[in-house]
Amino acid sequence: MENWQGKSVLVIGAARQGLAASRFLAGHGARVTLNDNRPLDNFREILPTLESLDIRYRFGAHPLELLEGIDLVCVSGGVPLELPLIQAALAKGIPLSNDSQIFLQAAPARVLGITGSAGKTTTTTLCGAIAAAALSAPAKAWVGGNIGFPLIEHLEEMKADDWAVVEFSSFQLELMTVSPEIALVLNVTPNHLDRHKSMQAYAAAKAHILTYQKDADIAILNRDDPGSLALAGQARGKLLTFGFNPPASGDGCYVEQDMIVMRNQDSILPLVPVSSLRLTGRHNLSNALAACAAAFAAGFSAQAMRSGIESVKGVPHRLELVRERNGVRWYNDSIATAPERVMAAVHAVQTPLVLLLGGRDKDLPWDELAHLLLARRPKVILFGEAAGLIQNALQKSGADYPLYQAADLQSAVETADRVAETGDSVLLSPGGTSFDAFRDFEERGECFRRWVEELP
Repeated sequence: MENWQGKSVLVIGAARQGLAASRFLAGHGARVTLNDNRPLDNFREILPTLESLDIRYRFGAHPLELLEGIDLVCVSGGVPLELPLIQAALAKGIPLSNDSQIFLQAAPARVLGITGSAGKTTTTTLCGAIAAAALSAPAKAWVGGNIGFPLIEHLEEMKADDWAVVEFSSFQLELMTVSPEIALVLNVTPNHLDRHKSMQAYAAAKAHILTYQKDADIAILNRDDPGSLALAGQARGKLLTFGFNPPASGDGCYVEQDMIVMRNQDSILPLVPVSSLRLTGRHNLSNALAACAAAFAAGFSAQAMRSGIESVKGVPHRLELVRERNGVRWYNDSIATAPERVMAAVHAVQTPLVLLLGGRDKDLPWDELAHLLLARRPKVILFGEAAGLIQNALQKSGADYPLYQAADLQSAVETADRVAETGDSVLLSPGGTSFDAFRDFEERGECFRRWVEELP
C-alpha cells in the first residue's frame, strides 16, 4: 500500500465516493481537503465527522487556490474532468486519481471488475452471490464499487484469500491506469454522452478496465454485443466470451438445451440450468451467462454458480415488484437511466403497460424506444426535465397511444393510479438520470416505492 503519510490530497466531490476516499486517506496520514460546489448547508450533518478526522473542507465553489501545496487530486465519479479546477491541476502537473484506483492499487484480495452500459448491477449482484457461495470462512466475498458502497472503506479488513467483486462506471474508469485481474465488459452502447461527448471517448473509458491487465489476467467480452467484442484486441491475457450461441472460436459460455455451458478447449462443461435463474427477461439470461463466465475464470465451482444464481431473486430498483393493488402490478426500475434499459424492461413485462418516462436526458437517442412503444401501445406518463424532449421523440415516431404530462414523479404516480386498469403493469423505467430531482437513482426508486405503498 502506498504511504500516504504527510501527503496533501484534494478530494473533489462530497458524495459517497469522495467521502469514502477522504476518510481512508485521512486515516492513513494524508492531509485531506474535501471540496464540493454545493453549499455548506447541504453538509451540516457530516461536519462533525470531517472535523474529528481533521479533514479540511471548502463548500460552495471550486477556487483555484485549493491547489496550493497539493500532491494529488482525487476526483469523484460524478465530477466532470472539464472542471476548471481539474484542468488547472493538470496544467500544474498534479496527478489525478479516484477511490477506485486507490482501492485497486492497494487491495490484497483478488478482484473481479465488471463494467458495461447496461446490466452492471445485476451481473455484479449475481457474481457476488456466486463468490459468497464458493468461499469458505474465513475467506469472504466483498461486493461494492459503483453498486452499494466504495470498497476502499474495507481495505483494512480484506485478506489475500478474499474476492472483491467491483462494479465500475465509465466515470471511474476514465481516470484509471490499473485494471483488475478479471475484467468483464458486458456491453458498450450509447450512454452518458452528456459527459463523454462521443461514443469513441465513452468506449475508451470503458476499455480502461482491461487496458492495464497483465499477461496472466483474464478479459471477458460479450459475443452478442459489437461494442464489447470490439475490445478483444486490447485483451492482454486470456480471453473468454459469452453469448447465447456457441462461440465460433475460443472458449466461452453459451446456452445449450436449456443449460448454461462452458466450452473450455475441447471440453463442454455443464454449469447451471437456465431454470435456476429467478430473474425475468432475456437480458437477465445474458447477465447470467456473463456471471458464469466470470465465475469460471475465478475458478468457482458449477455448484457455487447454481447456488449463487438461485439465491438472487431480484435487485432493488431493477424491475422490482413493489406491490399489487386492485389487479395492477407496480414495478420499480429506477436504475434504467438509458432508453436501451427501458426497452429491456418493456420486453420483460408482458402485460398491458403504463410506463413512466422522464428525468434528465443524457444526450442519448430515443428513436428505437419510440418505435418499440409504437408497436406496444402503452399509456405513457412523462415527468421531469426530459419530458418535452421524450414527448417530441414519441410523437415524431407517430405515437397514437395516450401520453400524459406530470409535474414530477409523485404526480406521475398519482396519474398512473388514475389511468391504470385491472391487468395492467405500472412500470417506472425512466430512461433518464435522477439528477433533476433526486440525489441518485436509489433515492428516486425509494421515493417511488414509498408513494406506491402509500396509495390507499
